[in-house]
Amino acid sequence: QVQLVESGGGLVQAGGSLRLSCAASGRTFSNYAMAWFRQAPGKEREYVAGIKWSGGSTYYADSVKDRFTISRDNAKNTVYLQMNSPNPEDTATYYCAGDYVPFRTAAPGSAAEYHYWGQGTQVTVSS
Repeated sequence: QVQLVESGGGLVQAGGSLRLSCAASGRTFSNYAMAWFRQAPGKEREYVAGIKWSGGSTYYADSVKDRFTISRDNAKNTVYLQMNSPNPEDTATYYCAGDYVPFRTAAPGSAAEYHYWGQGTQVTVSS
């Protein structure tokens, strides 16, 4: 059974930094793309960033490009989201997601392509 467990959320001041982690278990982590999504109250879930199974390619939503960095450590079965210079608009529950197709050429940008989800971790950015 695949499990994804996020950690690292909390309260951060605008302009600060925060790192989210997502520990995976239950399958060969290194074979699958991973992504981060977020959902703010009253809004739809939106894509934040994705990383190819090998870690060789990363993808970002325009709203976080140049501020957030996704990375993975396949030896530790963990994917990270480094959040630099967050602003109050980044306040949301952040979800880790795992692809269900191994060795894709790119990490998908649609939530429908991710069959495995963590429980979410809350990030609140104060101004």
